[in-house]
Amino acid sequence: MSKKGMSNRPELNQLFKQLGELSPAGYAAGLHIRFAAPLIAVNTYDPEWAEHYTTNAYGLRDPLVAWGLSCEGTSRWSEITLPDPFNIWGQAAEYGLKYGVAVACGPIQSRSIVGAARSDREFTDDEIAAISKVVLALHEISEPPTELTRAQIQALRCIADGDRHAAAAAKLGISESALKARLISARTRLMARTTSEAIQKAKEFRLL
Repeated sequence: MSKKGMSNRPELNQLFKQLGELSPAGYAAGLHIRFAAPLIAVNTYDPEWAEHYTTNAYGLRDPLVAWGLSCEGTSRWSEITLPDPFNIWGQAAEYGLKYGVAVACGPIQSRSIVGAARSDREFTDDEIAAISKVVLALHEISEPPTELTRAQIQALRCIADGDRHAAAAAKLGISESALKARLISARTRLMARTTSEAIQKAKEFRLL
């Protein structure tokens, strides 16, 4: 399983667990895609297919992604009729991804796109509805923040400027434990695993 931007938020982990249970051959999820990159990305497809897909830059050529950027809602892969000059559908089938469903939701400036697969048969309407419900919940719960507190911004800015914890705490006139608490709250708010990731996300969201 590959993950990008994942935090240890239990509600997100639970939803991804549900998505995995609904996707026998795995899934690929890109949540809140902005500037061609998702805020959170999780891929549970066959690792060999994931590596092949990445090595060949299929994300820029994938008809599923193109569909997701131009449509909202759900569609079985077999119903997506966009051109596939690189035969990505055919190659995916060789790795067991023979049937699937695509789900896309959210504004184009922050679109979430998910593909779920199975190897034995088409997804039923009820299964698609269940997958869609989980994806919508994932999109909603992972909505990027629109603001940080002044204390969080100050703490992140000090670390971003190269200060160590002790120096940053002294600069702000607070204890080192208080600084760490601010950094932890900022990481939680930004759904970041590390302070450096939180700083990067804060900059991307123009919060810092």
